[in-house]
Amino acid sequence: MAARDYNLLGPDGARAVEPGLAAAEWYHSEVPRKAMKALMQRRDGLAIRDTLIWLGLMAGFAAGGIALWPSWWSAPFWLAYGVLYGSASDSRWHECGHGTAFRTRWMNDAVYHLASFMIMRNPVTWRWSHARHHTDTIIVGRDPEIAAMRPPHVARMILNVVGIPDVIAGISRMLLNASGRLDPQEASFIPAAEQPKVIRVARIWTAIYTATLAAAVALQSLLPLMLIGLPRLYGAWHFIMCGYLQHGGLAENVLDHRLNSRTVYMNPVSRFIYWNMNYHVEHHMFPMVPCHRLPELHALIAADLPAPDRSIWQAYRKVLPAFWRQLRDPEYYLRRELPPTARPYREDLHAAALGAGTAG
Repeated sequence: MAARDYNLLGPDGARAVEPGLAAAEWYHSEVPRKAMKALMQRRDGLAIRDTLIWLGLMAGFAAGGIALWPSWWSAPFWLAYGVLYGSASDSRWHECGHGTAFRTRWMNDAVYHLASFMIMRNPVTWRWSHARHHTDTIIVGRDPEIAAMRPPHVARMILNVVGIPDVIAGISRMLLNASGRLDPQEASFIPAAEQPKVIRVARIWTAIYTATLAAAVALQSLLPLMLIGLPRLYGAWHFIMCGYLQHGGLAENVLDHRLNSRTVYMNPVSRFIYWNMNYHVEHHMFPMVPCHRLPELHALIAADLPAPDRSIWQAYRKVLPAFWRQLRDPEYYLRRELPPTARPYREDLHAAALGAGTAG
């Protein structure tokens, strides 16, 4: 079979349109209308609490790191600060990008822009990128956010644990945008009217990073970069660890999130950092349900979903062998098993895609 082309301007994207895989109607578990209306209610309280804890912890760990700098005693403080900067920002960017974390719009926007800066994702570009991800989830040539391709790019996946490929790509894209240009793939999903905003944000960010670098040179110290920039590298490991579990090893080119997304039970600390995105099947089925309500949604529709993995470790015991096998057989994927209480797969929609691969 021909190699997959994940480029948004490549032939696979065009081929996805013909069988109706692009902007298609997705399967949804049945939820009573009244219950769904209640779950979709947005509130400020929990998001304000979590945001104050998040930013307060960051301030505390940064203060400890600065006070003990440059002693190695500062390292634990910087490691904790890094995870909150380089990983918790990913989930905050994500949820506030959906506009569901807070009820008050300016609060969503403020946290979204702050977290986007920390995770080095242009807030304009990624709002449209993520909309495409939800419209065409793991559709080859259509989804710009596929993290685990087939066959897996092992070196890139390993280096992403310390953020190197993403940061290089982020800085390169920022400088390209700051010069007044967009990458052709970006331009394929960002409306023309929004493109000047991409450029404006990139120029502001370039000024901030230039000032930070200048401060480090003037002070002859890494300390300014330990506060802004470097945590995106050494603090990325948690969001990468969780992110590969979202869709890794599962089916491509299907229209049922039960086949291409994964829910994993996680410990309370990881759930706080990840802001409940471990309930990923539920989030993709109903993206307008706030992250704080996803455990309730999970309980409501669990009988229609594959059994969740009981821990991060249990999930990786399946995912890593699948990645290894995909190196030799890119058609291989993990097919999710549904409980007897679940509605069956829409085989009429998925037969072609499922038949092309080797389910395991």
